[in-house]
Amino acid sequence: MKNINYIINGVLAVAVIILFVMQFTGKKGTESVKPSVVSGEDSSSSLPVAYVNMDSLLQNYNYYKDLNEIIVRKEENARANVNQQGSQLQSEIQDFERKINNNAFLTRERAEQEQQRLVKKRQELEALDNRLTQDLMAEQQRLIEQLRDSLSAQLKIFNQGKKYQIIFSNISNDNILLADDIYDITNELIIYLNKNYSPSNN
Repeated sequence: MKNINYIINGVLAVAVIILFVMQFTGKKGTESVKPSVVSGEDSSSSLPVAYVNMDSLLQNYNYYKDLNEIIVRKEENARANVNQQGSQLQSEIQDFERKINNNAFLTRERAEQEQQRLVKKRQELEALDNRLTQDLMAEQQRLIEQLRDSLSAQLKIFNQGKKYQIIFSNISNDNILLADDIYDITNELIIYLNKNYSPSNN
């Protein structure tokens, strides 16, 4: 009985070895399969992936231009406000120095009061500058998130007919070092986004 088991196990071992040899040497009579080459002309042979050049997208996407214009206007208004108050403060400081040089203050206490008032005004102006800067940064972050949410929602609708499994974002060739142009959907996406964007929706 033991001899029969040894014989069966030996036959099975030889069969397994033969299968492995046939598999790796290609002696089954089948030709080795060559990888298909993706042609830039034939989109039917391309992979279900794509990428978007974000620099070009943001440069040409009307919604982003409008959001950027909002930030620029707010920054200009904030700068104008701070600069106006800064100029006014500078004039008051020069007037104070002139009065000091001409002994125009009746008492020392009165000069110190004016100096303290100017110091406080400068501190308030610096605080205003810092607050406006923080507000601008917060507004910019809010608009970036708004843009990202809008782009994500639009991309899902855009992809319904495309059936891409994954879409990469590429910024100045940082994320994708080399790719066939067939995978670049930037221009097509820009046309779609601008077509579906209305400034009234902003």
